Amino acid sequence: MANETTAIATVQIDDYQIRVTNWDFPPGTQTGSHTHEYDYVVVPTSDGTLTVETSEGTSENPLTLGASYQRSAGTAHNVVNESDQQCSFVEVEFKVTG
Repeated sequence: MANETTAIATVQIDDYQIRVTNWDFPPGTQTGSHTHEYDYVVVPTSDGTLTVETSEGTSENPLTLGASYQRSAGTAHNVVNESDQQCSFVEVEFKVTG
């Protein structure tokens, strides 16, 4: 997605165990392509739909307020808000496992 601005990432906690980041996606914003270093949980703080771009293609990722989901370390993607409404979630990354 060319000419898009970056979503707003606000790190709330970053210590040796976890990193908690609030992500706000105004319409037309994206994360940029990245690979997750840690396992993580996403907690949507709004309803909406984000587009996820991976090497395998593009898919829609519906967000439901409070309906959390998890992904594994190594997940590689770009997350884009192609809708006309703001979307938000809290991402919790687990730096220490076991």
